[in-house]
Amino acid sequence: MPRQLAFNLPVKEALGRDDFFVSAANAAAVAAVEDWAQWPQGKLALIGPPGSGKTHLAQIWANDTGARVAQAADLAATDLADLDRFPRAVVEDADQVAGNPAAERALFHLHNLIAAADGRLLLTARTAPNRWPLTLPDLASRMQATAITTLDPPDDALLSAVLVKLFADRQLIVPPAIIPYLALRMTRSFASARSLVDRIDRRALAEGRKVTRAMVAEVLDMGAEGGQ
Repeated sequence: MPRQLAFNLPVKEALGRDDFFVSAANAAAVAAVEDWAQWPQGKLALIGPPGSGKTHLAQIWANDTGARVAQAADLAATDLADLDRFPRAVVEDADQVAGNPAAERALFHLHNLIAAADGRLLLTARTAPNRWPLTLPDLASRMQATAITTLDPPDDALLSAVLVKLFADRQLIVPPAIIPYLALRMTRSFASARSLVDRIDRRALAEGRKVTRAMVAEVLDMGAEGGQ
């Protein structure tokens, strides 16, 4: 069978509130983020592995509150002046500032600016702040005093919902029975779900085939879907 070229095109993910599925695995984190008026010292760290929904949940909060969103890697070059007027911000992958003196100073300045204005700061990261190898002592002490909430590993309901969303983001139509079939057999992580859907999509495009149980079984049998 002739194979088509499968280009690595960007996938537009749906990041609206209606696209975020709440289950027992993430309900506590969702509640903590939504209760932003009560965050201790006006800040919260949202912790979870890659693909766990941190960015999605943070974007929902930013949309609801008008908060600015910045990537930790870009923080040193970000103009923070307008936060004086509306001091709410999200810093994505905040743990990545560690070891970068300019980024650490920028986060320290942002933290103090928001605290002085009684604003709100939401940080996303893979690990809790007390595990970040920060080199700026004043920043380290402030980050370690940050309340945390954690996105737990997915339960059956959440993993199934994530699979549905990932296929939908790629505009890939799959038979409903495929979702529980995959959820029972795949490595149980968000990263695995993302990698597995990507491989199924590429296989379907390259071979010009519809997604069937036989195809996904072949992809699963090839292995190496977990965490890549």
